[in-house]
Amino acid sequence: MSSFQNDSTAVQVQKAEYSAPEWAKKVIWYQIFPERFNNGDPSNDPTPDRVAGKFELPDNWEISPWTGDWYERAEWEKDIGPKFRDAVFFRRYGGDLQGIIDKLDYLQDLGIGAIYLNPVFDAVSLHKYDTSHYRHIDRFFGPDPEGDTAIMEQENPSDPSTWKWTSADKLFLELVKEVHRRDMKIIIDGVFNHTGTDFWAFNDLEKNQRSSDYKEWYDVISFDDPDSPEVNEFDYNGWWGIKDLPELKEEDGNLVEPVRNHIANITRRWMAPDGNIENGVDGWRLDVPEEIGTPFWVDWCNLVRSINPEAYIVGEIWDDKATHYLNDDLFTAVMNYQFAKAVQDYMIDRELSANDFANRLKGVRESFPDEANYVVQNLMDSHDTPRVASMILNPGREYDKEGTPEEGFDVRKPTEEERKVQRLIALFQYTYVGAPMIFYGTEAGMWGADDPDDRKPMVWPDRVYAVEKTHPLVGDRPADENTFDHDLFNWYKQLAHIRNKHEALQTGKFESLTVDSEKNIYSFARYSDKNEYLVVVMNRSEHEQYVEISLDRFNTESGTITDLISGNEFNLEGNMLKISLPPVSGLILSP
Repeated sequence: MSSFQNDSTAVQVQKAEYSAPEWAKKVIWYQIFPERFNNGDPSNDPTPDRVAGKFELPDNWEISPWTGDWYERAEWEKDIGPKFRDAVFFRRYGGDLQGIIDKLDYLQDLGIGAIYLNPVFDAVSLHKYDTSHYRHIDRFFGPDPEGDTAIMEQENPSDPSTWKWTSADKLFLELVKEVHRRDMKIIIDGVFNHTGTDFWAFNDLEKNQRSSDYKEWYDVISFDDPDSPEVNEFDYNGWWGIKDLPELKEEDGNLVEPVRNHIANITRRWMAPDGNIENGVDGWRLDVPEEIGTPFWVDWCNLVRSINPEAYIVGEIWDDKATHYLNDDLFTAVMNYQFAKAVQDYMIDRELSANDFANRLKGVRESFPDEANYVVQNLMDSHDTPRVASMILNPGREYDKEGTPEEGFDVRKPTEEERKVQRLIALFQYTYVGAPMIFYGTEAGMWGADDPDDRKPMVWPDRVYAVEKTHPLVGDRPADENTFDHDLFNWYKQLAHIRNKHEALQTGKFESLTVDSEKNIYSFARYSDKNEYLVVVMNRSEHEQYVEISLDRFNTESGTITDLISGNEFNLEGNMLKISLPPVSGLILSP
């Protein structure tokens, strides 16, 4: 079957300028980094031969303790090099699919409606952005790594008729089934710009050079000359110059045909296993989509929607070019980094006034199709950024630039005062227009600098964690208790309950109310066509502030209005709300 031709599971999609699936307007997203979320099956933990890749690990390498002090280095790490970062990327903690399945009730209790999984396809690295096989789930995420390896070796990777289902594949489909049984959705990472050097086609290319059947798959600069065996001239373009991530080849803004064919086949495989979309993923998060030409994405997105018209496609777009990708020929949504940067500038760095913040957000909303505003992923942190708790105690750094201890980034635990800022940010995430997205562990109180520190093992309430007292650069530091933050978890849970209960916060219109830069007050309303409205008031200042807000728009009468968080009631004077807010606090008010 050629490239993106529809198969028997396809249905016709009625085109429009922009449309989004209704379910995507109502969910709260939760991002999971599988290797660090939960080890549900220690019997499948990674082995050093696979972890090492082309590197030689010390004989004393072992799985890292889930509850250890993050910066404390094992003996095998010290054998690799003197610095923390010399060996940390060879750590494995054993997170797997069973671990995710075991915690679905936790996510449901938290109010989560949709899960985004970082890459789950078979790969060498801990992050899995260096794909070895798109057609299989990582062998160490399933129950039988050795058996899965044997199955892969029996297949012809370029011939879908030979593909089988490994134990990891089957467990992944069981995860999808369990997610759907809870009326939740799940999307996975699509990494189609590059693969790893362990990718089956690249292995063949590296071995057979010009004679390889896959020599057109990659952006080769030069082949090895067999007449000069003392020198290896083989060279190719890697993503951002990283040779471990060889780039797939493009022609005229499109991936070459055999690559397109393979991606089309694995797209069908995971969206409609055995032809049934009910058993497949609900969409895709696309890694670095700007680095592949638009013609490819038009073809691929049409294929996705032909398989499942309700699929959700979200692109990793960091800048204001996002609007180019939001239409029915391309993506449903983007990861809303523009939202995150605005919140950082206002609430964390305090470089924006309340009025400037309101205007910045208005500009972002107006850059999107109206309906897209409800489905963009409003995140604060991810696997590519410091954790929001650590952003707060390290203000004044660019959002999308690395923040590491080597650059003076403070790695301590946030104080209670800094947690107040995090709670206010969460309140805004859950009430502003768009779909909130939480990075695993943010709700549990996790903190950390940029990669690799943002990828610590998840903190669970039933485990006892070592005190964090080691510093990667200066030795010991004041001890920080590393425990599950029940109060913070309950805050996120309560916000989710409020959002999930009120249609106005999911699909309601947005309107700014009182915005006072002098007092640092920002307020807005969310209202639906069913005459439901909610008023959100935030005080970002360090002082108690008195504010008056006109509710003329909603034809209120004298009476009371209730804060959905505390249950406190406030009197209305006609259409006026007159209220005092404590410093760094917010209210969600309902008549």
